Amino acid sequence: MRRILALSILPFFFLSTPLSVAQGEPGIAVSWPSTDKPLLKLTFAKFQQTGIVNGQGIFTSDVTAQNVSEQGMPRSVFTVFVTDAKGIRIGRARLQLSEIPPYRTQKSQLQFSAAGTPAGVALLAGKTIPLRVLSIPTGANFKVDGEDQGATPKVVDFTIGSHTIDFSKEGYAPGSTPLEVSADELPGGSVSLELGGMSQDVVELRDGQNLLGDVISVSLTGVIVRVDGNDQKIERNRVKKIILVERVTSQSPPLTQPAPANAK
Repeated sequence: MRRILALSILPFFFLSTPLSVAQGEPGIAVSWPSTDKPLLKLTFAKFQQTGIVNGQGIFTSDVTAQNVSEQGMPRSVFTVFVTDAKGIRIGRARLQLSEIPPYRTQKSQLQFSAAGTPAGVALLAGKTIPLRVLSIPTGANFKVDGEDQGATPKVVDFTIGSHTIDFSKEGYAPGSTPLEVSADELPGGSVSLELGGMSQDVVELRDGQNLLGDVISVSLTGVIVRVDGNDQKIERNRVKKIILVERVTSQSPPLTQPAPANAK
């Protein structure tokens, strides 16, 4: 397996700002990163409950982001922690904003689930680093820190810190690579992973487990797979999928029998 890694990093800002947004109020505005030298003004409209899923309320809030500075605001991601009237955290949401030119306004919507009545938020803000995630071959599904991101190639916004990217594609061995995003890199870059071909058969079970080995036989009642030299019989109803690896065998030329000697 070969790994190719190139990174690009932008500055990172961290802010934890307590807000007070109560139901029934028209909303609240907060200046970021500070009130004395603001770059961005975020206005959260009142919470609206749209449904209930698994005992938790589903809420939305319209958000208006206004760039109040002479500088353009790059793409940004805000993690919004939702709290109740006692300040206990009851929900979490992700607010993503695209680039906002100077003195321009952008509208977005916050959606979250909460185990209670939301009454306030705490804002965690950080500028992200867009990196292009590639794979060889293309079209591999991948996860970043355990969260599905779709298929390659794709641009993903990474926060500064340590990440793990997991790749998978049918017919190829799964791959994983760590990614360390620091604050002193130059703009521009991508991360790429070359997937290796599978050298063993794969028996995918319905419980999500994968067995790597050599499939010896398949019948109406079960599958026998040899794993690390030991044969295991798996009941047929436990098997979801079997991926067989093509094997190239060399055939020896047939043995030639010497011509029988003439009987005297």
